[in-house]
Amino acid sequence: MTATTSLFEPISYMLWKSDPKAFAERLGASFRETGFAVIKDHPVDQAVINRGVEAGKQFFALPDAAKRAYCIPGGGGQRGYTPFATEVAKGAKAKDLKEFWHVARELPEGHRFSDIMSPNLYVAEVPGWKTATGAMYDAMDRFGLEILSAIAMHLKLQPRFFTETVNEGNSILRLLHYPSQTEPPPEGSVRAGAHEDINVITLLLGAEEGGLEVLHRNGQWLGVNPPPGSLVINVGDMLQRLTNHVLPSTTHRVVNPEPERSRFPRYSTPFFLHFNPDYEIRTLPACITADRPNRYAEPLKAQDFLEIRLKEIGLRM
Repeated sequence: MTATTSLFEPISYMLWKSDPKAFAERLGASFRETGFAVIKDHPVDQAVINRGVEAGKQFFALPDAAKRAYCIPGGGGQRGYTPFATEVAKGAKAKDLKEFWHVARELPEGHRFSDIMSPNLYVAEVPGWKTATGAMYDAMDRFGLEILSAIAMHLKLQPRFFTETVNEGNSILRLLHYPSQTEPPPEGSVRAGAHEDINVITLLLGAEEGGLEVLHRNGQWLGVNPPPGSLVINVGDMLQRLTNHVLPSTTHRVVNPEPERSRFPRYSTPFFLHFNPDYEIRTLPACITADRPNRYAEPLKAQDFLEIRLKEIGLRM
């Protein structure tokens, strides 16, 4: 059963400017309850968003052979193009009904993470691709730092606690396309199967078409329908591990459209913010109490965590 809810009442980013403590507490309370929060009045330029989204739409409209030329064999889907029905939710059998492109951090030549973080690919068929997608990546990366500052305040850490943990992170901007469903989808398959995100936090720009649902701890699926111009932000598994589940990484999915909307494709652009590859995810001492014993006896480096999860979702062999 799915229900809409007022739990996702948007929080204005303007509150962060006028009363950072109040913003941090509202954000943290939303995360603790659902693992998700909706932010309105955010500073990401709509023109930058529009150009990035339009570049993605132009790419997905290319012939299949042209798109597949941008696949990286053995790349685990971390850069360039991942074809339709490749990714699978952890533990699921049916492939997700989506295709996507990944834009990554630009590293200078000889960077210490160059052997881990491969260079970006650029779509020759889409004019201005590098500029449009790069600007969107940078804008989301900057805003992600502001959200992490609020999270740090909520956790009673120094406001910039996270800055040097993510400043060279393997963060990804995903341009997502869920094609229209002119024929009934295979039995048991949905646009995105129930899953949790791998990373620290995810910043998701609202899609034109609905379908995003969050599994509340009471067992009910809740529809998330953010107002235009807002951002949906959710906790990922890395932050859940760091906070000993004080901030939960919540199961979510994208369901198939109702018949009257099946001819409409769905586009969305999540930004998966990651720790630096060598950052050691070690439970925060303040998140360990008598009522909440530490679930993770050993720390785990972010890159090792990522590799484990990529194998679980079928992107790495």
